[in-house]
Amino acid sequence: MRTRMWLHLAVAAAVLALILPGTALAGPTYDRVMKEGVVRAGLMYNSIPAAYFNEKNEWVGFDVDIATEVVKRVGQQLSKNLTIEKVKVNNKTRISFLTSGRIDMSTANMTHKRERDKTIDFSITYFYDGQKILAKKGKYSKHQDFVGKRIASMQGTTSEKNIVNLLKQMGDPNAEKNVISFQDEPSAFLALQQGKVEGWSTDSTILIGYAAKEPGKYELVGDFFSDEPYGIGLPQDDSNWRDAINFAIQDMWLDGTYMKIYNKWYGPDTPYAFPMTSKIETWP
Repeated sequence: MRTRMWLHLAVAAAVLALILPGTALAGPTYDRVMKEGVVRAGLMYNSIPAAYFNEKNEWVGFDVDIATEVVKRVGQQLSKNLTIEKVKVNNKTRISFLTSGRIDMSTANMTHKRERDKTIDFSITYFYDGQKILAKKGKYSKHQDFVGKRIASMQGTTSEKNIVNLLKQMGDPNAEKNVISFQDEPSAFLALQQGKVEGWSTDSTILIGYAAKEPGKYELVGDFFSDEPYGIGLPQDDSNWRDAINFAIQDMWLDGTYMKIYNKWYGPDTPYAFPMTSKIETWP
């Protein structure tokens, strides 16, 4: 009887492996990358200048360059030529794609939050930003001016929560109703252009990127009201893979490659000028 039971279990396991090969045979991300030589990187596609398609339909941006360089550096660590496979993600899919195994890393405007760390891991911080409000130039001068006004934000983001909390702190009784949520950045910016909202609030570099589309027409109002340390999102509990990513980021900083990429997109001579606020953490 026992022999028959084990035979049934073995057959069931074999059938499951055939039906769900990705699930049954999948190992840690590090091991799969070593075997297949491909890293699937989740990237935004309409977040200027982090990751977007330019007029030539080329996928470009700071995050695109960072992800590409990180993958190259990881390959050097592993003594293996790695290929980067760019995968479109947005605010709603970047975490679910990691947890479902559809991507190996998410370089996509991801603020490292403790809540998010319950389901995914993060690299060390590779970019520092903060939240502000964008409005038509000359119309507003301080945060308090937006009390009772409609403000755009992106659905399901920390930015959405932060602007609601700011309005509440300033005494807006209808804070939640006055924050209008949109699916993506282009929709939020269009609402501002059309006067459907008085402001748009998210990470400042995103606002700078869109404001550069119409120079002189928009401005950032007030100081930062949140800290947004970006990390590369990674699959949960894969220490070898996380170390490889962290070492790549640190090596980029130490040999100057990071700042070359940074200045290409955020340097003083670019439309998206954003002074570097902090050095990258490095380990001896």
